[in-house]
Amino acid sequence: MTVAAIKQEKSTLANLESPARHLAWVKVAYIMSAFPALTETFILYEILAMQQLGIAIELYPLRRLKEDVVHPEVAQLSGQVHHQPFISPAVLRAQLHFMRHRPLAYFKVLFEVLKGTFGSANFFFGAAAIFPKAVLFAYEMEKQKINHVHAHFATHPAVAALIIHRLTGIPFSFTAHGSDLHVERRMLDKKVEAAAFAVTISSFNKEIMIEECGEQARGKIHIIHCGVDPEAFPDRPGMNGGGRFQILCVAAFKDVKGHKYLVEACKILQERGVDFVCHLVGEGELRSRIEEQIAQDRLQNKVVLHGARPRSEIVRMLAQSDILALASVPTPRGKREGIPVVLMEGMASGLPVVASRLSGIPELVEDGRSGFLVPPGDPLALADALQRLRDNPHLRQQMGQAGRDKVTREFNLMTNAAKRARLYENGVLV
Repeated sequence: MTVAAIKQEKSTLANLESPARHLAWVKVAYIMSAFPALTETFILYEILAMQQLGIAIELYPLRRLKEDVVHPEVAQLSGQVHHQPFISPAVLRAQLHFMRHRPLAYFKVLFEVLKGTFGSANFFFGAAAIFPKAVLFAYEMEKQKINHVHAHFATHPAVAALIIHRLTGIPFSFTAHGSDLHVERRMLDKKVEAAAFAVTISSFNKEIMIEECGEQARGKIHIIHCGVDPEAFPDRPGMNGGGRFQILCVAAFKDVKGHKYLVEACKILQERGVDFVCHLVGEGELRSRIEEQIAQDRLQNKVVLHGARPRSEIVRMLAQSDILALASVPTPRGKREGIPVVLMEGMASGLPVVASRLSGIPELVEDGRSGFLVPPGDPLALADALQRLRDNPHLRQQMGQAGRDKVTREFNLMTNAAKRARLYENGVLV
């Protein structure tokens, strides 16, 4: 880290002491699709950062998720998570409460949601399913004296936040990330209009939202990057002393992550006689398909699958790697990445990255400075970039340092949490 970057980080952390005292009265309810989700570390660590700033947090997942591997920090939030079934006596009592005491608001928002999502089976039936639970959340949040609601993802979580707002008047906001915005934008204009503010993680996303909602929404949409704590990652990655070139990819096995193109690039590297190992970390529905591809291309000694791993092991693997690769692609349905947090983690570890020139990724990865950006779905370009970095350890070190400096300046977890905290405070005062 440069001297200037160190001074900036110290100054930022010093300035965060006053918000912690000043914002202690703000009580925020977070709504997300599921919790805990191993691949959504950006939500987990954002919430922990909010608590460091003195904000009281309660969590309201729309569904319970049971995973074999969870991050240990999840245990810190166990007493604040409100899991509820989709139907229960408590859910029914909440419906009766609002039908009796605020019938106009209840039936008006029910009609608004069903009308706004009509025409999309996913949105319509999803909204109908979460409506009773969102009403229970509204009832509970009033009792808990929640004064702001924030939803992660612009789809069903934002609909739930809208329902709560209509029933209780509690101000709300939401964050739009990637595929929740790129595939379909049902009711997005209504959500932005009703929200105290909206957040998105890239300039690319903001322009999509303005195109959908109109220029009048520009001032209401704020760009706040997801972030990582640079101090949680080693800034001197192992360069292996001339040993086998270590490539790391941490991503769920989904179409949007482009694993098949990375494996194709590995086949090209093998044909060129490059000595390397590519480590694939994650789980997902496409894992078996990728395993078949690895076997067909006879890459079993070159590409290793590790399954899902907790954050501590990811940190260790980053420290032992030479490069982080992510071959993201748009899917036929239009899904796209936002700005993958794993790229921030790799850069915070001092690794150069090879990633796709796609959506918000160029706002993080500066092509030729902190890594290489390649066209999505181009295994040859991917292989060329990997080989160029393999052949030039000095370039890897230069890019790794530039990447860590970039993350420290612009994608710092605590810096960006402080920006979000101020928006919550202002949202409460709306």
